Amino acid sequence: MRRKCAKPTGSEIRDLDYYFHLPYKLVIVPEEAGGFFAEIEELPGCMTQGETVDEVLRNIDDAKHLWLQTALEDKMEIPLPECMREYSGRFVVRIPASLHRRIAALAYKEGVSLNQMVLSLLTENTAAAEITTAVRAVLDTIKSPV
Repeated sequence: MRRKCAKPTGSEIRDLDYYFHLPYKLVIVPEEAGGFFAEIEELPGCMTQGETVDEVLRNIDDAKHLWLQTALEDKMEIPLPECMREYSGRFVVRIPASLHRRIAALAYKEGVSLNQMVLSLLTENTAAAEITTAVRAVLDTIKSPV
């Protein structure tokens, strides 16, 4: 069952119950020696294990509850699930002058703006990284079938 991923309105009461019911990404991985490992990626260190899927699901709920309770008590910032985060599409990055020169030369050669060239390079690199990750995951399942 997938939970809806609505953007926060700012009027919600941000208590333990609010955060506990947000749609955080849960990853469950079978362990080689048996049992399962689970973690909530957006909550660093929120992980557990169990012998069965049902057990690991109960355990991750306990771990999430304790993680959130501790974060609230310690007044830590609690990250929102990835699907609820908003991005402006703009960021500033400082790079070495030599790299700036190389990218500007590529842009000139292609007849596009520097921004368009950087967008193109980031897009190509991100796609390549996603493909590499997917291929590695497939290879891992072939090497060690569940």
